[in-house]
Amino acid sequence: MAKDKSIYICTECGGTSPKWLGKCPSCEAWNTLVESVAEGTPKNRYNTSARGLVASQAVTTLSEIEASDVDRQPTGIDELDRVLGGGIVAGGVVLIGGDPGIGKSTLLLQALDSLSRNMKTLYVTGEESGAQVALRSRRLGLGGSQVRVLAEIQLEKISATIDQEAPAVCVIDSIQTVYSDQLSSAPGSVAQVRECAAQLTRLAKSSGTTIILVGHVTKEGALAGPRVLEHIVDTVLYFEGDTHSSFRLVRAIKNRFGAVNEIGVFAMTEKGLKGVSNPSAIFLSTHGEPVAGACVLVTLEGTRPLLVEIQALVDSGGPSPRRLSVGIERDRLAMMLAVLHRHAGIASNDQDVFVNAVGGVRISEPAADLAVMLAIQSSLRGKPLPRGFIAFGEVGLAGEVRPAPRGQERLKEAAKLGFSVAIVPKANAPKKPIEGLTIHAVERIEQAIDLARSL
Repeated sequence: MAKDKSIYICTECGGTSPKWLGKCPSCEAWNTLVESVAEGTPKNRYNTSARGLVASQAVTTLSEIEASDVDRQPTGIDELDRVLGGGIVAGGVVLIGGDPGIGKSTLLLQALDSLSRNMKTLYVTGEESGAQVALRSRRLGLGGSQVRVLAEIQLEKISATIDQEAPAVCVIDSIQTVYSDQLSSAPGSVAQVRECAAQLTRLAKSSGTTIILVGHVTKEGALAGPRVLEHIVDTVLYFEGDTHSSFRLVRAIKNRFGAVNEIGVFAMTEKGLKGVSNPSAIFLSTHGEPVAGACVLVTLEGTRPLLVEIQALVDSGGPSPRRLSVGIERDRLAMMLAVLHRHAGIASNDQDVFVNAVGGVRISEPAADLAVMLAIQSSLRGKPLPRGFIAFGEVGLAGEVRPAPRGQERLKEAAKLGFSVAIVPKANAPKKPIEGLTIHAVERIEQAIDLARSL
């Protein structure tokens, strides 16, 4: 019996190579080629003839194409609608990924139950039986749910069911369990995941059914399968959070129908995931008295200002002091320590420095620089910042404090939550005073440090 021919497929870009290489020849990523069985292309699988291409769609001028805003259907879960940009879109394809057990299936079952009151919905499960889904729905208090359920992993049968049932919304849980008869590789392989996602996307566009794909994640936290999967779909959502904590974050990484970097905040309860109306309360520690090394930052997640407490601990280290950060980039922390030493005279060369963003939130914007530096100097001196104190602003290598976007909204959110003192970049100082909030505008980091010591 002839041995099947093997090819090597890149898990990052989906590129192929006839032999194993340490670096992918297509995207130049290291150690991403995995062995797979070479697939034969069935006849007439794709119509690539010139006649077929001409007959499929006529060329039109962009200005002559009629276009209107897409209609959105709210899911009934406000925090999920915020991340999606207002709701689901007919014919849209959404990919949602996250660690096992973090709540992906729970959230989608709740959303489908809410949507089933106004439209037809279908839940395709490849990891559970119909009885297991029914038990979970009863635990969530959805005993009378009208959601249709299909336990199937073969793509052709799933497509036929979608054509027959004609649901408005369909959830595929998960895309890694689905396989196509046209390919001989196992479910979850790069070829299967890529092909099944492409087929389901074409089905969504042609039928108008909104399809939501659940994806696994790798140990690095990225979506499993080729990166081309994220390019195929319209929206990519990531579930974040610690399974030992009751709070979850859903973040939009890509959204063709709305803004990206929006987050939805949920709390896991006995009845499923519930939206958190005031997420700033999660990220603020409850200290009886102000403590050294803590500074509250007003960060921006999409269109929503959030107040997050930054905690710093500076302790005596050995000959090789450690620099550890949770929720903030470690390289940026090293840069901030160098700026503090060079421009503010605060040396930590022989000190261990630990920085943490409370609540498990990940902060990527540079506007956190000023709050991190003030927290570090507070811990080093052992003197807490005053009660009701906030700060934000980017700090450059020359020691200048640069403005943060939408500074007025950040200050108004802080004032609304009862904060009374703020150190902000000079360009973010409001023209009109904000009631209850004393604002100190600074241009350089040494000014900010001197102000914090005098407050």
